[in-house]
Amino acid sequence: MSDDKNYEPLYRLRHSASHILAQAVLDLFPGTKLAIGPVIDEGFYYDFDSKTAFQDEDLSKIESRMREIILEGQEFKSWSASKEEARKIYQERQEPYKLEIIDGIPGDVVNFVQNGPFTDLCGGGHVSNTNEIKAFKLLSVAGAYWRGNEKNPMLQRIYGTAFLTSKELDAFILQREEAQKRDHRRIGKQLGLFSFHDEGSGLPFWKPKGLLLKNLLIAFMREKLSAYGYTEVETPTILRDKLWRTSGHWDNYRENMFFLEREEEIYALKPMNCPGGMLMFQEEKHSYRELPLKVAEFGKVHRYERSGVLSGLFRVRGFTQDDAHIFTTPEKLQESVVETIRFTDEVYKAFDFVYHVELSTRPAKSLGTDDQWKIATEGLRNALDELKMSYKINEGDGAFYGPKIDFHLKDAIGRTLQCGTIQLDMNLPERFDLNYVGADGKDHRVIMLHRAIFGSLERFIGILIEHYAGAFPLWLSPVHVRVATIAERHIPFAEKLIETLKHAGLRVDQDLKTEKIGHKVREAELEKVPYLFVIGDKEMETGRVAVRMRGRKDLGVQDPDTMIQRIKQEIAQRINP
Repeated sequence: MSDDKNYEPLYRLRHSASHILAQAVLDLFPGTKLAIGPVIDEGFYYDFDSKTAFQDEDLSKIESRMREIILEGQEFKSWSASKEEARKIYQERQEPYKLEIIDGIPGDVVNFVQNGPFTDLCGGGHVSNTNEIKAFKLLSVAGAYWRGNEKNPMLQRIYGTAFLTSKELDAFILQREEAQKRDHRRIGKQLGLFSFHDEGSGLPFWKPKGLLLKNLLIAFMREKLSAYGYTEVETPTILRDKLWRTSGHWDNYRENMFFLEREEEIYALKPMNCPGGMLMFQEEKHSYRELPLKVAEFGKVHRYERSGVLSGLFRVRGFTQDDAHIFTTPEKLQESVVETIRFTDEVYKAFDFVYHVELSTRPAKSLGTDDQWKIATEGLRNALDELKMSYKINEGDGAFYGPKIDFHLKDAIGRTLQCGTIQLDMNLPERFDLNYVGADGKDHRVIMLHRAIFGSLERFIGILIEHYAGAFPLWLSPVHVRVATIAERHIPFAEKLIETLKHAGLRVDQDLKTEKIGHKVREAELEKVPYLFVIGDKEMETGRVAVRMRGRKDLGVQDPDTMIQRIKQEIAQRINP
C-alpha cells in the first residue's frame, strides 16, 4: 500500500460506495440516523440507527437505489466549514452520532464530501464521479454497538464490497460462498467438535472429538519441540497484580484483562504467558554457554473481548497459545531466528499451507535505543536473507518493544490469515532485569524472542476446519474408521473387527443401528469419516470387509489386515488429502 491509502484506486472506489450506500438508505428509509462508514479489508460498511430492522430483501432495494445514484453521474466535491457551522448542520438534521464525531475532531475546521444532494463528514479519498463505480454488492446486515461499546446503542451495520472490475467481484463472491460452506462454526457443530454456551460467552466447550483434535496438534508440536531442543514449562493461570504492574500490562492492557480479589489481594487471569516465563528465567544465573535457551508453553490465557467481536473459534476470550520464549545473545540472534523460521516452515508444510512473510520495523513510538533497534532489525532481516526468503517490509509497523516477522497463511480457497510470529522484545528483559553472564564474566542484557506458530490453538483449529472443509487428513481425524453393519446378525462379527482395529492403534467408532446401509453411508460422508468398513453376509463368510473411502470412493472388498497396514502407513506419513 502507498503511504496515503486515500489515493489508492480500490480504497477510493470503496470509500465512495460507502457514501452512496448511506445516501440510498436515507432515500428509502427517511429518519434513519447516520454513524460511520469506513473502508475495511474486504470492502466497506455503514452503521445506521433506523426504526426499520433491515432484512435481506431490503438489501436488494438499497442496491437498486445505489445503481440509480451511480447512473445519475453525481460528482464528489470536498469543502470545509467551522465546527460551529458543522454542528448547526447536524443539529438541524438531528444526527446525534455526527455531532459526537464533530466533538472529537481536533482543531476548528471540519471537512465534508458531497455527491449530489448527499453530504457527509469525511476527510476525502473518493472517485470523481459516481458512474466510476461499476462492480459492487451489498453482502449482509449485522448488529454493532456505537463505538464498539455495549453500553451504547445497538446500530445496524450494512456490509458491502466493490471492485475495479466485475471479474474481481465475481471471484470474490464465489470465494465468499465457498467460505460460507466451510464456516468452522457450522462444520464444528456438524462434526461434534465444540460448542458455545451463554454461561461462558466466548469460551469454547471442547467435545471429545474436538479435544482429541486439539491434543493431536499439541502432540505433533511436542515432537517438533523435542527435535529442536526446547524444554516445556507451565506457569500459573492466575497471578498477582504485582507481576502485571512490572510487565506493563497493568498500565497498557488492563482493559483487556479479567481480575478477581481475595484476602485484599488483586489477581488477574493471565492474558499472556510471557511475564510468568520472565519470573522463571530470573530464578537462576544463566551463562552465555547455556544460550540460546528455548522454553515452550502451551499456556491457557484469557482476554476480555467485547461480545460484539466474538466470532466462533477465531475470536474467543479463553484460548491456548503454543508460546515459546527464546533467550539468546547478540552473537546468536541470527542463528536463533533462522532456526525458528525453519521450525515454522516445517510445521506449515505438514498442513500443505502456502505462506508469505512480512518484516515489521520500528514504529514512531517505541522503546530502546537506535543501536538496539538496528541490531534487532538486522538480526531478523539477515535471517530471512540467509534463508533466501522473499518478504515484504512493513516500515514502522513493528511492536513498540521490537521488530517482528509475521507469517501469513493462504488457505485452500485463497484467503490469507496472519498466524505465526517471531517478535524480538526489548521491553520485558529491561522490566525484569534479565541478564546472562558473558565470556567476560560480566552481566549482559539477554535478548529475547517471542515465538508462536499455531498462535492460538483455537483459532488454528478454526483455520484447519475451513482449510480442509472438515475433511481432516487421516493423522488428524478424530475417527479413522467407522464400522457399519447391514443387519443385526452382522453385529458379532463387527464387534470382533472393532476390537482388532482398536488393538492395532486405530481410532474407531461404529454404526450398528437398524438403519438402511444407504443412510449409514450418507451419515459417514456428512461426518467426514475417512474410511467406512461395511459388514454384510458376504463379508462374514469371507472374513473381509467392503471399504468405502471418504469422498464416495468405493475400494471394494478388502482384507482387514491389509487395510490396517495401509491406514497405519498413511497416518505415519501424515499424508494430506
